[in-house]
Parts: sequence; C-alpha cells; structure tokens
Amino acid sequence: MPIVPAKQPPSSQTLRRAQALLDQRQWEGASKLLRQVLAARPDDGALWLTLARAQRSAGQVRPWLQAAEKAMQLARDDSLAQQATLQAVQAALQLNDPQRALELAQTLAEPLRATQPELLRLMGGALNLLGRPVEAVEQLMRSLALKLDDRDAYLELGFAFKALDLFAEAAECFRTVCVLHPDHVGAQAYLIHLEQRACRWTDYEARYQALFATHKRVADARQQNYTPPFALVTLPHHPAQMLEAATLASKHLCQNIRPLPARPRQPAGRRLHIGYLSNDFFAHATATLIAQVLESHDRERFEISLLSHSSDDGSALRQRLALACDRFEEVGQLSLADMALRIRELGVDILVDLKGHTAGSRMAALAYRPAPVQVAWLGFPGTCGMDEVDYIIGDPVVTPLEHAPWYSEKIAQMPHCYQPNDGLRPRPEPATRAELGLPEDALVLLSANQVYKLNPAVFDVWMEILRRRPEAVLWQLSGGDAPDAELRGEAERRGVDPARLIFMPKVGLNAHLQRLAAADLALDSWPCNGHTTTSDVLWAGVPVVALRGESFAGRVSESLLGAVGLPELVCEAPAAYAELACALAGDPERRLRLRQQLLAARDASPLFDAPRFARDLEALYGRMWDRQVAGRAPAALPAQA
Repeated sequence: MPIVPAKQPPSSQTLRRAQALLDQRQWEGASKLLRQVLAARPDDGALWLTLARAQRSAGQVRPWLQAAEKAMQLARDDSLAQQATLQAVQAALQLNDPQRALELAQTLAEPLRATQPELLRLMGGALNLLGRPVEAVEQLMRSLALKLDDRDAYLELGFAFKALDLFAEAAECFRTVCVLHPDHVGAQAYLIHLEQRACRWTDYEARYQALFATHKRVADARQQNYTPPFALVTLPHHPAQMLEAATLASKHLCQNIRPLPARPRQPAGRRLHIGYLSNDFFAHATATLIAQVLESHDRERFEISLLSHSSDDGSALRQRLALACDRFEEVGQLSLADMALRIRELGVDILVDLKGHTAGSRMAALAYRPAPVQVAWLGFPGTCGMDEVDYIIGDPVVTPLEHAPWYSEKIAQMPHCYQPNDGLRPRPEPATRAELGLPEDALVLLSANQVYKLNPAVFDVWMEILRRRPEAVLWQLSGGDAPDAELRGEAERRGVDPARLIFMPKVGLNAHLQRLAAADLALDSWPCNGHTTTSDVLWAGVPVVALRGESFAGRVSESLLGAVGLPELVCEAPAAYAELACALAGDPERRLRLRQQLLAARDASPLFDAPRFARDLEALYGRMWDRQVAGRAPAALPAQA
C-alpha cells in the first residue's frame, strides 16, 4: 500500500518508517506513525486517505470512517474525492449504517458519482437496506451499465426486484450470478427459492442437492460465501446444515462488531426488563400471534419494551401493540451500534429478537451484547448460529433436547407449544361456498400455505389423494397467475383435471379466517409446515393432516396439533399421510367430531390460552435471569409442567 504522494512530498523519517510498515502489512503500527505525521500535516487529504486504507486493513472500522471523511473534506482533486468517498461509504456500511453511507455518497458531485460503478452499487445496496428498492434499482442499473459483470451488483439488483415482488426478474439476476460464479451458494439458494415461488420444479431435487454439495465445498474452504438460512427453511435439510449456514451468515452479518463493555450490576428489587426487537410490529403475522401475550404480561413484575424498526402502518393492531407495553420505541433510524447503545441505556435485562434470519432483521445488533441475556424466539424456525444469542425458545417437539448439538443457543422449552396465539381474535361465521367460488357438493381440501412451500414430493401425494377421492377439490392459496398456471400443469401431468384446483386470492386477515372454515380438511406441506397458517386453520375448526419433519420448520404443525389434543393427525411418512387424508375424506362423522373438538379448543386448549402462555413464558424468563444473577452460564432449560 504505497503512500499517496502529497503536493509537497514529506521526507521525514517518520513517514519513511510508516511506508516500511505498510509494505510489511503491519497496519496498526503504520496507522500510529501516520497519525504522528498528520499531527504536523493536518490538511494533507492524501495522507488521510492512506490512513483510512491502513485502518481498514487493520479492521478498525470507525477510525477508518473518520479518516476517510477527513480525506473527503480535504480532497483537492476529483480522483482523491472519489477514492475518499468510496472508502467512507464502505466503512459506513461495515458499521451497518446505510443511511450514513447514502448521505456520504451523495456529498460527491453527481458527475463524479456517475463514473463510479462500485459507488453506485454500494448506494443501491444501502437503499435496499433502507427499504427503498425502486431507488435501488435505478442506481444498480447505472452501475451495471458501467460494469456489466459485477456479481455483487446483480445480487443487490436481485434483492431489489424480490422486494418489489418481481420474482421472475429477481430470478434472472441470481441466475446471472450463478453463471458468472458457479460456486456462489447464496445465488443458487435464492434462485431455487424464487423458482419455488414460481412453482417451477424442473430438476428440483438435483438442484437442491447441487446446492448442498456446493455449500459443503465452500464451507470447507472457508470462503466468504454462504447459503442464506431462510432459503433452507423450505428445502429438505438436516438441522446440522441449518447450523452451518446460520453460523456462516452470522459471521458475515456481524463482522467488525465488538461487544460493549459488561453492564454494571443493576439495583435489586426492580422489575425485570424484557425488550422485544422486531420490524413486524404492525399488521403482520408475528404481531397477530404475540399481541395478547404482551397484553397478559404481569406488569408489576415485568417492564416491557417493544423496540421497533418497522414503519407505522396506522393499523389497529399497531395501536394495540403500543398499548400493550411500557415503552414502544422506534429504533429503525439508528445504526446497529446506536441501536445497541440505546438498548443498553434503557436497561433491558432480557433482549428477545423476534426476527432471526428473516427479511428486515436487525439481529446483528445482538452481537454488541447490549443486554445481559439475549434470546431468539418466534420469527425464524432455526438456530441463529450466533454466540451472543444465549437461548432459543422452543418446545419439546420443535426443539427436543437431543437436537441441542445443532443449535448455537441453549434450548429453552415452553411446556406446550412455542407459538403464542391470540384467543381474542374474531370468531366469524364461515362464508358460504357460493361466496367463495367453491362447489357446494365437493370435498374441499385446503392448502393455505404459500406456494413456495410446495414441491414435487408434496404435490405427488396431494394428487394421489385427489385421484383416490374423485369428489375432492384442492383449494390452494394463490401464488399469482403464473404460479397458479404452473400448478395446474403439474396436476395435469399427474393425471388430475386442472379444474379441480381452485385458487383463493390473498385477502385481509379477518376475511381469510372467515373463509378457512368452509374447508373440510387441510393438507399441510413439508419439509416446511404451516406455522401461523396451521394455527389459523385450527382456529377456524378445520382439522389438519401433517407430516413430521426433521428440522424445526418441519415439526411446527406437530407441536400445534399436540397443543390442541390431536397428535393422531401427525404422520411419519408420506404414504401414511395419504392414507389418513383419504380415510378422513371418506368419514364425514369423524371430521365433524374433529371440528367440534377444535372449536372447543378455542377456549379449552393451551394453544389459544394467551394468559397461560404469558405465565409460562415469564417463568422461563425467570429461570434464565436466575442463572444470570447467580453468575452461571446459560444452560438448557427443559419444559416444566
């Protein structure tokens, strides 16, 4: 790394020693000497840029940003301004501060930005992180016009298109990355996920097996490339593969983050402070699940803070959440570091991340260790792969203790089911079949899961059921015109009249709940079950046939069915699943008994008893905190009746 010459090259011995250390890649020593020189030459923008680069190589991210900003201020020519701005933007993104990165990029004059493909690409990435995909597309297209083979620009463009629900366009971006870099497992995983959204299953098994082979090769080589954990959720996988993917992802997300100093001991006798971190505190599935539990917390014993990084949708549910806590604080405009500092200032004792490896997550803030006890719960069905997360809340079904080797966290089990539910939700009368476009005399088999959870193996079994039960139709949540057409084609190829597939449009939550009750029987997907979908269907009084899976995501329906007293609806093999579905299809009296049992479960089962859930959850928090106060390391917390 040669020192950028100044207009009047310095000849001091200190500067020559700094150059020698740079040549030897001794970054910290070189940085120290460069600072000594800059004390005498504070207006030398070129030397500030050299210092920024040295501190980048030393992994000192905040000093890197400060030095780059100084170089920007002192730049005497366009080239230096461009280089310094690029360094500053890179540093701000390393600090997980996309807003600052964007502001720094925009300080550079537009004509100078317009010639810099990397800077334009970084601006697109920052805009993606800020939830502004339309603007991101504009910057990324400008970047690719200058550098057509930029892998990272295609990745960011794929993310932007995906955020805009332009799935075909996103798929083409990830396909391009796979062509440019065949070993890029992230692009392979996103491409498979998008093909699932489109219900395009050509060579499905071969493609995901190739993904796992590439993943293993890349992981063994310790490359900076990883499978996005969320993409694994809907693929057949072993929990050990999820742990490996999550660990690699977390290392990438949390790079250059150093924990805060340990928090001083707090006064005894105060309420235990629980902080819930999420960007789903609006009309979202997570919010519908957790609302009554938040309302049921014992506020004499617990202080509750909702730490939101989501936009305010003005919904009644958002207002309900705001009233269900002691503090509703918007932290979305803060960088990860500042978010962690704010959580520390609030005195949160147990920080609960409700997102994990899902879109919009700020889980990386937990790497700063803002709270003494940190927990993963609800949002992501799998491990975080992150040492700073102490516990994952599950139950004996989704997280059996024998699965502990495949979790970076310690398993903390709820006694019945890990999933909370709102027992105050509406209990609407079912809509008529005529209103829903369903045949009055048909056996209606419901699949309310998103189409990306479907796959050839699932569809084979469903079509077998339709062939064996000619009176049945499949009522599937629509994935859009193109995916629906693909599913009709898949049905026809399996010898089933495509007209027997009836697609339900997406509607609001209450309307959706109302229509579910029109079904006779629900068919669950695998290897990723219905989660909120399954509990919604059970609330509507519709029995669900499920298949037990190996991973967390494939064991959720079993947990939910057990909590309503119907474990007999869980099968261990696809053949048994088909037999049970066909048997129930031909036994209307049994289906009626199951429906009556489920309707009674709204008031009698632990699944829909939010106050009871809150007490069990508080007991679990208490056990975590007792270990912390006693100075003991986190340990598995088995379910207690």
